[in-house]
Amino acid sequence: MKSLTKLLNIFLFLSITGLYQTQAQTKLTKYVNTFIGTAPLTDPKILGYELPQGWRSWAGLTFPGSSLPNAMVQLSPITEFGSGAGYEYEDDTIYGFAHTNKGHWNLCNIPILPLSNPTDKFGSKFSHKNESSAPGYYQVYLDDYEVNVKLTSTLRTGFHQYEYKNNHDRQILFLMGKANSGVSTWNIEQVGTSAVQGFQGGENIYFYATVNGKIVKLDQKDAGKRSGYAIMHLADGGKGPVELKIGLSFVSTANAKENLEKEIGAKTFTQVRDEATAQWEALLSNIRVKGGTEKQKQLLYSCLYRSFLWPALRSDVNGEFKDAKHSVVKANFNYYTEPSLWDTYRNKDVLLGLITPKVTLDVIKSMKDVGDKTGFIPTFFHGDHGASSIAGSYLRGINDFDIKGTYQLLLRNANVDGGARPFVKEYIEKGYISDPDVKNPHVETKAKAGVSKTLEYSYDDYSLAQIAKKLGDSSNYRILMARSKNYKNMFDPVTRFMRGRLDNGDWIKPFNPQYPYYEYMYREANAWQVSFYAPHDMKGLIELYGGAKEFESKLDSLFTVPWNPKYIARNVETMIGQYCQGNQPDHEAPFAYTIIGKPEKSQKIIDKILNELYGIGNEGLALSGMDDAGEMSAWYVFSSLGLYPFSATDPNYIITAPLFDEVKWKTSSGKVLTISKPGKGRGITEIKVNGKINTGYFISHDLFRNGGKVEINTR
Repeated sequence: MKSLTKLLNIFLFLSITGLYQTQAQTKLTKYVNTFIGTAPLTDPKILGYELPQGWRSWAGLTFPGSSLPNAMVQLSPITEFGSGAGYEYEDDTIYGFAHTNKGHWNLCNIPILPLSNPTDKFGSKFSHKNESSAPGYYQVYLDDYEVNVKLTSTLRTGFHQYEYKNNHDRQILFLMGKANSGVSTWNIEQVGTSAVQGFQGGENIYFYATVNGKIVKLDQKDAGKRSGYAIMHLADGGKGPVELKIGLSFVSTANAKENLEKEIGAKTFTQVRDEATAQWEALLSNIRVKGGTEKQKQLLYSCLYRSFLWPALRSDVNGEFKDAKHSVVKANFNYYTEPSLWDTYRNKDVLLGLITPKVTLDVIKSMKDVGDKTGFIPTFFHGDHGASSIAGSYLRGINDFDIKGTYQLLLRNANVDGGARPFVKEYIEKGYISDPDVKNPHVETKAKAGVSKTLEYSYDDYSLAQIAKKLGDSSNYRILMARSKNYKNMFDPVTRFMRGRLDNGDWIKPFNPQYPYYEYMYREANAWQVSFYAPHDMKGLIELYGGAKEFESKLDSLFTVPWNPKYIARNVETMIGQYCQGNQPDHEAPFAYTIIGKPEKSQKIIDKILNELYGIGNEGLALSGMDDAGEMSAWYVFSSLGLYPFSATDPNYIITAPLFDEVKWKTSSGKVLTISKPGKGRGITEIKVNGKINTGYFISHDLFRNGGKVEINTR
């Protein structure tokens, strides 16, 4: 009996210990600060110039509200319509709580605001002292209406909880004429005693909402117009908080209602919030670290969190969605928006595939569906980087999709004029894209951005060639690999810059490599910032400069030639010399020293960025540039962990010194990749993979497939 009691006590001890350890591990959400990226960047020493009167830098543009990973609903406060994400930390008034977000001046649909004794101007003052947030949760006290607001969400629904001080004048405003992208029309109607449903045109989004009380009346003003709104008046008598549950759909109000019933149903606010927390804990816990400072952990997990907010779900619980032809269809996969490919192909799309490969698979299937309906795989803003995103995923083992059909569509992107690649006919015929001869061009001169397009199409051709190679299409492989060298046609050996050409092949004159353009020769960059971009052929690029020594010298100048404070382009900001961390075109450049065997120089720049350009400003809430749907965040995640997808298409990673003593990365195959840095130094002296000295500074994606150990020794 004593033996049995002893065994039971041991079992109980182990159980309690195990429970304790589990509880101790489920605290990664505490490191996430959803307000990072909402504050403005104002320091001219960091920006590179004094902000003109009335300007706000395009730094951050993140939102602090509630969302699940890659969800349809992002429920967040709006302090200013028409701003990047609707919320600016320096503001003091909230105008509503909108249900979609991205940070790109669109969305922010169906803004809702609780009211009590309102004036004719809607909106309430608030204080950051009475505001809090966490992944899947947001709270704020509205001073003017004396209402405490709590928000949480599921994939397709939002859950509002309002605690009114005045229980005899409870109103809820539906600001139907407002959204960041503009509203073309709208409608709302009461259905039953405690529900409303409607539609907001522009983004074309439907909703169905219920309240836990009786709706006395639903007033409407300027129905269907941008100046219009509706106010829901609630019956007196309720003592508990008002709870508003809302389902969204891009298909119909019936689907919005079904989404609400299936995802929330009879669940309490606490249950929904706890489920949201658990989902984020599960995602964040794929990466665990030892060592590092508290701020470094906060930045790591905050950046990891932001890397999984976009692309956004668009299919309903019944599988229906609106396709590229605006037809309602059904599929056996979740339909997502296209990624923000111009930015996120570099790193974020890789991170998405490493941690949530099922989402990446469905994103690829969604892009293929668009291609099937339009004839082209979708692009975003500039370049044709679906080629890299899809190829990189495919080469990393995400292959349960119609690769041959997708490949044929990508070939159309690469070859058919008037489709996904502007000026592709000229690119194929000449090997470059020209720009016009413009007298006195300025930042906003409209043109072709020919240099940037040529460099990026070259990389896209390389990416597509890797699929061709794997599929055995040797003819297209040879053609595409030859075209992948087209970046060389933009290199001027005299100035040693990637330089714009006229239609006749002459170099554009006059030429100022420091001047930034939005789309003349360069896309949101200057010559310095694009002249080190050939991630697929660094050997060839280095040869253009005359060899490693000359390349190193030029790269040194990138980080040391002072920025001219008179050169002002709102999203070309945060400078280290001519290098711009605040925008994406040169984000590979800090790693380029490693290619020529000078990793210590790369590490110095990378450390400066990690330590000085994230979580900055007076409140520690500013970023060095626009997060761009998670690219800026993913840059930090990879770089702080000690590996970076230098060429996102290729299934390997360049090694740097992590900020942490140890990183344990649980791979999607269930294995663990351990990255350790036993020393305190920052200069890499040796890399060991599974106990063997690694040749060079790259490691294979096989470590994510099979698990393994990477030891980074430093001095």
